[in-house]
Amino acid sequence: MTVRASSTRWRTWIAVAALAVTTAVIQVPSAHAATTLCGKFDEARVSGGQFIVNNNEWNDSIQQCISVGNDGFTVTTGNHNKPTNGAPSGYPSIFAGCHYTACSSNSGLPKQVSAFNNPRSSVNFNTAAGQWDAAYDIWFDTNPNPSGQNNGEELMIWANHAGAPRPAGNQIATVTIEGASWQVWETRVNASISWNIVSYVRVNPVNSISVNLKDFTNDSRNRGFLQSAWFLTSVQFGFEPWTGGPGLGVNSFSFTAN
Repeated sequence: MTVRASSTRWRTWIAVAALAVTTAVIQVPSAHAATTLCGKFDEARVSGGQFIVNNNEWNDSIQQCISVGNDGFTVTTGNHNKPTNGAPSGYPSIFAGCHYTACSSNSGLPKQVSAFNNPRSSVNFNTAAGQWDAAYDIWFDTNPNPSGQNNGEELMIWANHAGAPRPAGNQIATVTIEGASWQVWETRVNASISWNIVSYVRVNPVNSISVNLKDFTNDSRNRGFLQSAWFLTSVQFGFEPWTGGPGLGVNSFSFTAN
């Protein structure tokens, strides 16, 4: 398995790409029956606005489409073929909170890490052929209401993955959290990226997961990456496909800030 050579650089690319598009979107339409998103950065509100689904094909030129459900989505077209030592094709996802200028309703975010009680999220999803990861992407910032580039930490929780791709940085540990074993990967702020990235990769992959976010943030904070004064701004779950894509989908998603 090959570690991505461009792991830090493509994190910056996704932030720039998301900023360029979401700043142009003033309102995110609500999804209705059989809603399909094919624009690279098309978004739709689901579950009465509680969550937002984002197509987010930031790094490929073929058309990717997703079919949006009440609290999830399915990738229907976009059979990607990106080299696994570089960046993925994108990150189709569903999220709660604010990501750049798009904010879901009544998320309870932003929330300062020091004020955490028991924030939880659950997801059930489908996998498919190809090379990809199925992961939470959880964002923390020094500012409670950032309008652009992140300045804190990106915490990823890989529930499942297939093929060669690995997280950004290097593996530094293996830990037990919530009764499961996780590899811990990290890369710190450097010249090409302005935030820490900490990734937890489940040793035994699953297609359904419920996580207490505080268990992961405590581990990251104890390692010196996450700061108690920072703010949780969004909780996302989706897929980073390098090859394939169609068939990957979120059946259900929930988040409670508590």
